[in-house]
Amino acid sequence: MRECKTSIEFLPFFSYNLLTMKRIQYTKNNEEEVISEAIKTLRSGGILIYPTETTYGMGIDPMNNEAVKKLFSYKEKREGKPLSIAVANREMAEKFANINETAKDLYTNFLPGPITVVSEGKHIVSPGVESENGTIGIRIPDFPLILKLIKEYGGPITATSANASYHKRPYTVEDILDNISQRQKDLIDLIIDFGELPHREPSTVVDTTLNSLSVLRQGDVTLTDFDKAITKSVEETQELAQSILAAYKETIGHKSIILALQGDMGAGKTHFTKGIAQYLQIQTLINSPTFTLEKDYPFTREEKNLTLVHIDTWRMMAPEEFEELHLEKHIEDNDIIVIEWAEKATSFIQSYKGKAIIIWIKFSVIDESTRDIIYSDTFIQ
Repeated sequence: MRECKTSIEFLPFFSYNLLTMKRIQYTKNNEEEVISEAIKTLRSGGILIYPTETTYGMGIDPMNNEAVKKLFSYKEKREGKPLSIAVANREMAEKFANINETAKDLYTNFLPGPITVVSEGKHIVSPGVESENGTIGIRIPDFPLILKLIKEYGGPITATSANASYHKRPYTVEDILDNISQRQKDLIDLIIDFGELPHREPSTVVDTTLNSLSVLRQGDVTLTDFDKAITKSVEETQELAQSILAAYKETIGHKSIILALQGDMGAGKTHFTKGIAQYLQIQTLINSPTFTLEKDYPFTREEKNLTLVHIDTWRMMAPEEFEELHLEKHIEDNDIIVIEWAEKATSFIQSYKGKAIIIWIKFSVIDESTRDIIYSDTFIQ
């Protein structure tokens, strides 16, 4: 039996089972003590039960082989399922996974929050944490206490749910203790009791390893919040462009708008841009700037001199080339920016979130004249 040491000032917050488990009732006044005890538990290879914005989680050091074996002993019937890990930020995540453009967009737009991003792992965690295919799921919890714990610990902790496999979701500590055996209770070293958590769905699990979005488990966050239209002619595509921009008519001249167009060659991106120009009453002929990268078209709105900036990134070899276009000035001037082949520079475009309104439009060719077009203010993969 491991010796249990504590000082007298902790006694009001701790309760014990007959072996080694500690249970700390979190209060605003004992946060530092809670974090200190949690770090001691993790460093000693122990199992920690902790609150998150979804359910209670089970934390161990994913670099500790014995701790991982102990956790699997607790979870029992996992049938080869890997473990996700919780990190403090994307920089920490990049130590354990290869973060591609799709994953970066999720980190930018949804984290911290109830999303687990699955990426190709770097194979430095203990066996069993990554999947058999070498992928790893990573979370950044939207829970200040746990983010602070991870930062002070200096590394990730596992982020699996604290319930035994196939038992009810743990929104209270009793949900856990009432549904596990004494043997499993004896494996728990420390419980941070935060009271009853809001009854939310678990995290949404998204596989990004192919640089696209594949939802493996739908949770509290839905990634399909977009509008959809079918156009059957060039004119209808242009009319759709006008209606999309018209929804932001009160914004024009007051904040920059970026229309990020995705789709194959000939899908209708330039025709869409012509529709934007028509709405802005630009008389100049609009041509794709494939070889010049950028063309500017001045227009006037509410006596303000503005610019429609038309960019084609097809010839760009790397997103870094985007910096040479100096979009910051156009955004400061509240111009409207249309970017064709936007999928080549998603992270660069998303870096302007907050400074500009970003509308993502994705074109799919159905037949010679028909286009399936979806659009959203959230990145569409």
